[in-house]
Amino acid sequence: MVLGASNAQLNQQLAQVKAAFTDLSWHEISQQILNKLLLIIVTALLFGIILWIGRLIINHLFLESNKHQLLKNKNRLATIRALTLNIYRYTCYFFFLYAILSEIGVPVGTLIAGAGIFSIALGLGAQGFVSDLVNGFFILLEQQLDVGDTVQLGQIKGTVTALGIRTTQVTSADGTLNYIPNRQITIVQNFSRNNTVTNVDIHIAPSAQLDQVRQIVTTVNDRLIKDTPELQGQPEIIGPLTVNAQLVFRVSITVTSGTQSQVASKFLAAYLKELHIANVPLSWEGSNHHVN
Repeated sequence: MVLGASNAQLNQQLAQVKAAFTDLSWHEISQQILNKLLLIIVTALLFGIILWIGRLIINHLFLESNKHQLLKNKNRLATIRALTLNIYRYTCYFFFLYAILSEIGVPVGTLIAGAGIFSIALGLGAQGFVSDLVNGFFILLEQQLDVGDTVQLGQIKGTVTALGIRTTQVTSADGTLNYIPNRQITIVQNFSRNNTVTNVDIHIAPSAQLDQVRQIVTTVNDRLIKDTPELQGQPEIIGPLTVNAQLVFRVSITVTSGTQSQVASKFLAAYLKELHIANVPLSWEGSNHHVN
């Protein structure tokens, strides 16, 4: 009798569950799901339009600022523009996520207000994001980096492509794009803030007439100065020196950072051409330049 009563109770429960499913209005449920889906699609399109229009406005404002030269440093202007776009994009993403969660019925306000949830989020990895944010803020505040600067961050050397609130993008000489978390940027070597001194060494033979070499170098300098806007001051003729047990005639040139190789090569080629024309004896080791 006990077994029969148990079976009867089980059958009764199954009948209740079946009745509950039968009473459900599947049409209304499907209609609600479709409405939610359409609402999410409309919201996504709306935020996409807002993001697009905002980017157009920001780009237009910075373009006008560039035309009116509100900031003389173009690299600083590009940095602020990239950062503004970055912050605007993240803000749109946050409100988009908030809107989607609210539409599907998630109590976002309650979750955000819960200090326990915030603590758990920090424990699960938000510390890294906060560190990136804080370090990135001080990098920008102290103007350690600008877009377009040639820098070395740790073992990575290249040109700053973008500065964000979380990462800094640096393009290496071989074209590699490096994404560096801001919290990992501890030592910044910026090669674009000060002028660079490059030494052009002409290897001459001991029999060369130094006065003749000096005169030729002076003539070449006078000719190239007006055609070399990268120069920061007059080239300085150091004269004969011994470098690695070799006799050289050194010229020191101060140029805008990043242009030292091109300018030194230009001057060296002109020196050698005029010295060959004047039959000045040069050392077989050749000539070169290096940066101090």
